[in-house]
Amino acid sequence: MPSRLSLPSSLCALGAIALWASLASLGTALAHLPPFLLTGLALTIGSTLSLPRLLRDRRAWAVPGSTLALGIYGLFGFHFLLFIALRHAPPVEANLVNYLWPLLMVVLAPVLLRGVTLRAVHVAAALLGFAGAAVAILGARSGAGGAGGESWGFALAAGSAFIWASYSLWTQRVPAFPTSAIGLFGLVSGLLSLACHALLEPSASLSARDGVLLVLCGLGPLGAAFYLWDMALKRGDARQIGILSYLTPLLSTALLLLVTGRPLSWTIALAALLIISAALMGRRA
Repeated sequence: MPSRLSLPSSLCALGAIALWASLASLGTALAHLPPFLLTGLALTIGSTLSLPRLLRDRRAWAVPGSTLALGIYGLFGFHFLLFIALRHAPPVEANLVNYLWPLLMVVLAPVLLRGVTLRAVHVAAALLGFAGAAVAILGARSGAGGAGGESWGFALAAGSAFIWASYSLWTQRVPAFPTSAIGLFGLVSGLLSLACHALLEPSASLSARDGVLLVLCGLGPLGAAFYLWDMALKRGDARQIGILSYLTPLLSTALLLLVTGRPLSWTIALAALLIISAALMGRRA
């Protein structure tokens, strides 16, 4: 495993991070849709990005059943829990709990991956990044007047964090698969979600605005971001990518502040300093 993030891996990770920064805002804007419907439509749209590769090579989606099950666990499980959490807990605070996943990636790497050790600098960088995330989101909470929320919504956000961290690490333990197979993961997960919607949820009508937001969500944070993330994990160090991922809550929170009209505060500036410092520390580890 390389000791440093290569430039292509860094760019892939940063691309995924930039797209994921919009996920909470899009999920909040679409919170009136049933969660299975939202998850199913967005994942199905995202899966279409790998269709050109599949048309050129039918082996692009050829993966063992265990690998497909892992993909469903990651893509379906993470987003379903997250979208429920965003509607049962204040979005900014739920974001904080959900963004435990970069920290979990760092500290779980020695547990879930063979031959990986956790050095003191990784722990320090992870904790520094988490402190930055906490400052960013707790500062936003203070600006919102300390709004409360259902505790089980936060539990679901924590569950989504564990799912994404463990999925990201376990993809490195299964037999190698092409990045284009992420499209299969998304399609099966999306169809499963839509089946659950048909069986368990009331029908819902979509407005033109909903359609536009769903396409943006499907092609961006629930589409291209997955492919970029998989490429980053295949080329880089999972511990350092996890630390770099602390940029996500900063960007996501800043976008939520913009969408909700909250002013930029000194806490966001402090959070930026902590998070960027953590990312740089992780790169040098």
